[in-house]
Amino acid sequence: MGCSGEKKEEKTKVEPKKEVLKVGMELAYPPFEMSEKDGTPSGVSVDFAKALGKYLGKDVVIENIAWDGLIPSLKTGKIDLIISSMTITDERKKSIDFSIPYAQTSLAILTNKNSQVSSIEDLNVEGKKVAVKKGSTGHIYAKDNLPNAEILVFDKEAACVLEVVQGKADGFLYDQLTIYKNYAKNKDTTIALLKPFQKDFEYWGVALRQNDPLKQKVDEFIKKAKEDGTFDGFAKKYLTDAKKTFDELGIPFFF
Repeated sequence: MGCSGEKKEEKTKVEPKKEVLKVGMELAYPPFEMSEKDGTPSGVSVDFAKALGKYLGKDVVIENIAWDGLIPSLKTGKIDLIISSMTITDERKKSIDFSIPYAQTSLAILTNKNSQVSSIEDLNVEGKKVAVKKGSTGHIYAKDNLPNAEILVFDKEAACVLEVVQGKADGFLYDQLTIYKNYAKNKDTTIALLKPFQKDFEYWGVALRQNDPLKQKVDEFIKKAKEDGTFDGFAKKYLTDAKKTFDELGIPFFF
């Protein structure tokens, strides 16, 4: 009896719930980070987080956090990592770490049809207004490279798009896919300038705390997912039309 009792005890020890991996993202950037009508998180980053959790043998909990709160939440340990279409930048690397890149992108321009803008140079003119999302790489680029334009800073991507749609701003700087997606919704009033105007690509990475040993495993997973078609599956599920357009324009795609 003692033996079977021990066995039972052992069984309960082995079966406990898995360790939890808390992943922070702002669910406001479809098709990467979004919510279903019932509030369930969905999108490329959610599928990516779940696949990573499976690889690590951990249960994934998605924490929906406003963009400005993501890095502070990571640093204070409220979340374990960030998967939120976050660009790897030198500035961010001063306080956090990143995985190897899992996607590449470049800034693009959403412009109003009446703004007569056909390049980034056309925005760097006195009287031109450029909408940017606070803290985004578009915001940083505009501050550093468009000294003659008036920079309008908003907390939400949707507000930036609305400014362009209504003709209150001449351009909105954001990544190519977002610009394409918002143009597709507003073809009557906007034009998408998708050709890259920066010298280098921007790269997205998983953000982690500095010196976190988890980085090695995350890097391993990204390499594997690129090789075994996991990322191709995400593109097929969420990004078919966009990939077709990028291919037609000869622009390198995300994954």
